[in-house]
Amino acid sequence: MQSSPEPRPILVTCPKGLPPFLRAELEALGLPARELTSGVQTQGDMRTAMRLNLALRTGHRVLLELARFQARDPVELGRELFRLPWEDIVPVDGHLTVDSSVQNDHVRDGRFANQKAKDAIVDRILEQEGRRPDSGPDPVGACVFLHWRGADVTVYLDTTGAPLSRRGYRKMPHTAPLQETLAAGVVLATGWSGEGHFLSPMCGSGTLGIEAALLALNRAPGLLRSGFAFQHLIGYDAEDFELLRREAHAQSRKHLSGRILLSDADPAAVEAARQNARTAGVDTHLEFAVCDFREAEVPEGPGVCVLNPEYGERMGDEQHLGATYSGIGDFFKQRLSGWRAYVFTGNAELAKQVGLRPKRRIPFFNAKIECRLLEYEMYQGTRRPSGGEAAATPAP
Repeated sequence: MQSSPEPRPILVTCPKGLPPFLRAELEALGLPARELTSGVQTQGDMRTAMRLNLALRTGHRVLLELARFQARDPVELGRELFRLPWEDIVPVDGHLTVDSSVQNDHVRDGRFANQKAKDAIVDRILEQEGRRPDSGPDPVGACVFLHWRGADVTVYLDTTGAPLSRRGYRKMPHTAPLQETLAAGVVLATGWSGEGHFLSPMCGSGTLGIEAALLALNRAPGLLRSGFAFQHLIGYDAEDFELLRREAHAQSRKHLSGRILLSDADPAAVEAARQNARTAGVDTHLEFAVCDFREAEVPEGPGVCVLNPEYGERMGDEQHLGATYSGIGDFFKQRLSGWRAYVFTGNAELAKQVGLRPKRRIPFFNAKIECRLLEYEMYQGTRRPSGGEAAATPAP
């Protein structure tokens, strides 16, 4: 599908909690941005969509608006969709996937709307071309997204396909990993962009540290992907996309000014983090260690430390975890003088065990779990390798 000379609405979706960071990303790219509950609205053409798929760290799908119309029921929906020139958009020898978000009195299951939409699209192509593309739920070809509220229908080309959170580097997920886009949002929320050090002493499969490295190196996360849905549309300009890829590569940095240190008490977690970092192409910029978080190396100079402890919703023994959270508070006070320290958790009660008053509480969602990124500013004092205290505000 060729880029239109007139900009069209583009909806970039993301989980709740991420829109402020996604909006900032779009604005940094020079695009207008209107924040929504689970996404950000902007505008552009297919080239804009390709660029966004490469560049965005916190977005999930880039939806380019195709049409708007009224449809009171599935019959009208199919009729209106059949009128659109799908033969100019979806290849007859390709594959089609339809997904939707539906709130309509005549539709109890969104899969029914998906089926009606898919039938209308492939029937139109069959009428015009004498053949019809394959179809199915896996986003392996052209993708269409339907937003239907009452009688109001918006049809989008989903230019992404599999969500952007699937960078492709997390081959070894380990236990309860943070989604890549959520980890990127957490790093962005700390304000760290490569100046000073970044410490992840409960690294798990390494997602926080890898996303920190990608950010600090200014590497477009979409460069790690093997494919996007827009590459399966009629009119896809492979040369233009390759130009965008080269431009993104040219903007990346080769060196960091600080150190990124990942550690975990579980050797299997550290090995998973190493493998994932290698797949992401950032392993030479990260340092790994197997140790308890209390024994993590803390380099001299300022930095950011983010801990992502278990919080009981999935695998917790709260009594045991209480001691861990208390230990985090001791670690902050004794080892992180002059640093900004963070705890990402979905358990407000356990967070109190840290024993320090957060400077900020930044809301996020980990799947359906409401979480907070708690910021603690550890005022400059005399830091000792394994003892002493930094000045901090105790919790009331």
